[in-house]
Amino acid sequence: MATEKKNDKERSVEERLQNLFQLQTYLSEIDRIKILRGELPNEVKDLEDEIIRYQTRIQKHKDEIESLKAFVAQKQGEIEDRKIKISKYDEQINNVRNNREFAFLEKEKEYEGLEIELAEKNIREANEKQEQKALEIQRAEEELADNQHILVEKRKELDEIVSETRTQEENIRAKAKELEQKIDDYTLAAFKRIRKNARNGLGIVTVQRSACGGCFNRIPPQRQLEIKMHKKVIVCEYCGRIMVDGALVGVEQPAVEAAPAKPKRKSLKSSAPKGSL
Repeated sequence: MATEKKNDKERSVEERLQNLFQLQTYLSEIDRIKILRGELPNEVKDLEDEIIRYQTRIQKHKDEIESLKAFVAQKQGEIEDRKIKISKYDEQINNVRNNREFAFLEKEKEYEGLEIELAEKNIREANEKQEQKALEIQRAEEELADNQHILVEKRKELDEIVSETRTQEENIRAKAKELEQKIDDYTLAAFKRIRKNARNGLGIVTVQRSACGGCFNRIPPQRQLEIKMHKKVIVCEYCGRIMVDGALVGVEQPAVEAAPAKPKRKSLKSSAPKGSL
């Protein structure tokens, strides 16, 4: 049977604070494990994204080359058709009956010749673009191969670290999950919200040398007394973290160093030299 969560009335403030502090201990240990892995997960993710970008870029260049090849084939077909037309115009010129027909056919031949020159120019430009795209594909494939090699090494390194800490992390997460069942929903939600907004991931801290253990701002004496009474959950007015008495959660407070004693000032007495009156 699943453990039922107790509400605020059923569970004392002391117990709630103790459970929250223990939960924070578990979560901080998980954070430590993540730090141990370092930036490897982010590096692996960045490399995977970079490889996808190179693959997409290469495929785009290949598609453009195919389009250029189709364009070249189309223009070559047009050139052949226009050459056939010019041949027909040559045959018709041999059988013209007047200058008017001759001028018309010559003009048509000239037009077809210009269209052939334009098509040939288009073919040259398309071929140059294909060469450029081929070079870009070659460079992208080299970069892709380098990134894939680095990714294999990074994944191997990450897998080794994860395998070393996986069991430990799973055990801690299980303990944290079990402990969460003992904390009421409202308090747990507030703690998670505070922890999410805290830079170091601390949602609950002890009082250290009369200051908040999270932001180290001074706590007024009356506030410190309220924290030691364990009558209610108190948050820092500066950083918003929950504050708890170290004695309640078994955390020894650092000894306050005694201020060095001030040296006594020597009294200045006027002393007359020997033989003086």
